[in-house]
Formats: sequence, structure tokens, C-alpha cells
Amino acid sequence: MMADQTIARAQPVRTEAYLDLFQMLTGVGLVAFMWSHMILVASVNLDLGGGRVMNLIARFFEATYMAQVGGPVIAFTMLVHFVLAARKLPFRAREQKAMWKHSVNFNHTDTWLWIIQAVTAFIILIMGSIHMWTVLTNLPITAAKSAARVQGGWWLGFYLVLLPMIELHVGIGIYRIGVKWGFIKRSNRQALHGLENRLTLIMIAIGLVTLFTFLVLVKA
Repeated sequence: MMADQTIARAQPVRTEAYLDLFQMLTGVGLVAFMWSHMILVASVNLDLGGGRVMNLIARFFEATYMAQVGGPVIAFTMLVHFVLAARKLPFRAREQKAMWKHSVNFNHTDTWLWIIQAVTAFIILIMGSIHMWTVLTNLPITAAKSAARVQGGWWLGFYLVLLPMIELHVGIGIYRIGVKWGFIKRSNRQALHGLENRLTLIMIAIGLVTLFTFLVLVKA
């Protein structure tokens, strides 16, 4: 009887550990994609909006079917990651109120970071899906098409919201992964947190410069 009870208790713990591991792996994969995507799109700045470098990179990804296959894979990974993370999110009003009350009382930096990450997750899930659908249903990707979106309609405001949401989410995410899995320790936490903040600001700055290039320098 005692052995059966021990197994029964151990099984949910083991399952949660595996789910946490998958959440971490999908999170790291998405962070790598987001940063790579930012750098690749920012290639439009290399020839001052001429678009030749960005178009060359885009053609490579499409010729190798990395865009056609990779896009749905990233979308699926994003959905899986959200579902795994949602296990610990407060959805009910009473839970949200309690979470907010405890956060204010504790006033702990990492707790506030978790709240920012949770809020940005919902925004990214909706806005990121809209962005991916728009791009993948209008292949091939070109600098001119990207510029046309930024220069027309409401897309500039859309990206000015999505950009900081993504960079805050992935920056905080990689920091919290490091803390949770022991890569970041008490001795180096402050320094690495500062590094994460600077990296987030750098990526946001790159994104803003790229938006400016699409808005002003690239011919749509």
C-alpha cells in the first residue's frame, strides 16, 4: 500500500517536470527564432533600404522551403509553448486578484517580471498570429511588401506595439529560464539581469531603426 501511494505521488511530479522541460525547450527555440528573425529583417538596413540583402535572404529561405515549412512549425511551437505555460496562469478573476495582491505585497522583481511575461504572452499570441498569417499568405517575402505594410494603414502602430511586447517577453523569458534551471545563480543574478535588460533595449532599438527604414527609405 505504501509503495502504491509513493508511485501515485511521484507520477504527477514527474509529469510536471517533463512538461516544464518541454516548456523550457520550446521557449528557448522561440527565443532563438525571434532574435534571428529580428536580425534577418534588419538586414534591410545594410544597404540603406535598398532591399537587396533582405530580398536575397528571403529568396534563400523560400527556395529551400524553410519559410513555407518553418512558418507553420514556428506557429505550432508558439501554440504548444503557450498551452504549456498556461498551466500556471491565473485565468479566473479571483485568481488574478489574489495574484495582484500578493505581487504588490511582496514587491519582488522576479514576480513582476513573471506578470509582464504573462501579459505579453496573450498579446503576442494574438498579434503574432496575425503577423505570421499575413506574411505567409502573401509569399514571396520582399522588402517592398514589408515597406508597403508599414507605410499603409494601421500596420505601423501594430508593429510599434508588437515589437516591445516580443522583446520584453523573450528577454524576460531567457532570464527566467536561467534562474529556474540553475544557470543563473544568486552570485551572478544581478549582472545577468542587467545584461538581459541591455540586450532587450538593443533589440528594440534595432527594431525601431528597421521600422524607420521601411517607413522612409524603402520604396513600396
